[in-house]
Amino acid sequence: MMLSGRCFCGTVEIEVSGAPEAMGYCHCRSCRSWSGGPVNAFSLWKPEAVRITSGITHLSMFQKTPLSQRQYCAKCGGHLMTTHPPLGLIDVFAATLPELEFQPAVHVNYAETVLPVRDGLPKLKDFPREFGGSGETMTE
Repeated sequence: MMLSGRCFCGTVEIEVSGAPEAMGYCHCRSCRSWSGGPVNAFSLWKPEAVRITSGITHLSMFQKTPLSQRQYCAKCGGHLMTTHPPLGLIDVFAATLPELEFQPAVHVNYAETVLPVRDGLPKLKDFPREFGGSGETMTE
């Protein structure tokens, strides 16, 4: 599978190949603030599956914490992806890939939610144990 997407103005184009490692929703304050929404829909990919195909000179990065390198287009400010070095994965925002058949499997950082969601998916208090979290689930 090969999917492509672009920033808001179309200058920076991105391509992903294969299948994402995971898809879901993040409710942390940092993602909410960055995305400007009450929740962030993520798709996690191995770094070798993600490629900038156009406009790389306009790709900028902001790093607030060691966990996240948030990347965006310097021309329009359109958010594209977040590299997570400690996890070895890249979150290509689901909205960046319009053809992605988004199939969320989990909610992370649900302890910080401002938008309770009743969809039957697991709600993790923070992150899975494999990613340094408690792995603790919460009720809807």
